[in-house]
Amino acid sequence: MKAYIVGVGMTRFEKPESRDWHYWDMAREAGAAALDDAAVPYSLVQQAAVGYCFQPSTAGQRAVYELGLTGIPVYNVNNNCATGSTALMMARQFVTGGLADCVLALGFEKMKRGSLGGGGGGDGDLRTSPVARHYGIMAARHGFDMTPPTAQIFGNAAREHMERHGTTPRQLAAVAAKNHRHSAANPYAQFREVYEVDEILAAKPVHQPLTRLQCSPTSDGAAAVLVVSERFVVEHGLHHKAVEIAGQAMTTDTEDSFASGSCVDVVGRPMSRAAARQAYEASGLGIEDIDVIELHDCFSVNELLTYEALGMCAVGESGKLVESGATTYGGRWVVNPSGGLISKGHPLGATGLAQAAELTWQLRGEAGPRQVRGARTGLAHNIGLGGAAVVTVLRA
Repeated sequence: MKAYIVGVGMTRFEKPESRDWHYWDMAREAGAAALDDAAVPYSLVQQAAVGYCFQPSTAGQRAVYELGLTGIPVYNVNNNCATGSTALMMARQFVTGGLADCVLALGFEKMKRGSLGGGGGGDGDLRTSPVARHYGIMAARHGFDMTPPTAQIFGNAAREHMERHGTTPRQLAAVAAKNHRHSAANPYAQFREVYEVDEILAAKPVHQPLTRLQCSPTSDGAAAVLVVSERFVVEHGLHHKAVEIAGQAMTTDTEDSFASGSCVDVVGRPMSRAAARQAYEASGLGIEDIDVIELHDCFSVNELLTYEALGMCAVGESGKLVESGATTYGGRWVVNPSGGLISKGHPLGATGLAQAAELTWQLRGEAGPRQVRGARTGLAHNIGLGGAAVVTVLRA
């Protein structure tokens, strides 16, 4: 059975504590927007998968109760930074498995200011963190500094990529410059300022070679996606809204993540490569068929690593790819037209669903000044340390 996205919605992503709202307020705003987009009442929703990392158990119920008290099953999802796309995958599986015709995937996060601890949604104690093994690999090769742990592990991946392939600080900064430039046209983005490469390089260092403007911020926000069956599309006359989930895959860490002792592998390039391969096979499409991409640029280096994992270029060539202009308007692909995590923001539970919302708008031709001309296919990539990588291929 096929599954389609027929409604999407999101809040603006904002700096934590910048607005006096609760997580259920943002969930209501995003969820209602998705239902309104599809012109489908909540009473027709049969199940809900709700993702978040920083709220207590059954916060998913508290969130969807804002939309209605219909007694449907509500599944609480937590998969670190891949939480939103995990909720989307659950919704798709409910539909394709014939368990439901209409499922809401909802994600939200109300975060604290400042850098994340090493455990993502944990208490920050790396000795007991679910990602202790990952940081142990890093420490064995690079030691452990007093910089933020997540920036440190990705910063060390950047150092390795530079040492092996000659990637330059300017190429890393070019990723951030592109995404900040894209976000200027996105009213949902946390940051809409445009920065040049030199300004990004001159920004406050976080963990060399990464500067503050190459790191995704902590954010408050929510996003929602309504996933339905082909039968539901037909019965409710939603062909004009429907975007097919043509292929999707989730992978977790294998021996490849740890065998090399490299931060490049520990932060997920092998997972991303495997998920992409499976999603391509399921959809019958390859990277050469994709028009627009939303990928997980939690740090500038991860966008480069993901280019390689998705097959957009050979290993080691990603710095040259971004520098060439191939991943912005007028190039071969447009990557992160929303501004990506670096500029749009990164409320963990909402990120993967916000990617799906942006791609849905793009494939419908509804993205306004961000519109990628003629976009008919899209790819979303969302990753979380610990680990999980989800790749979703969408087709208009």
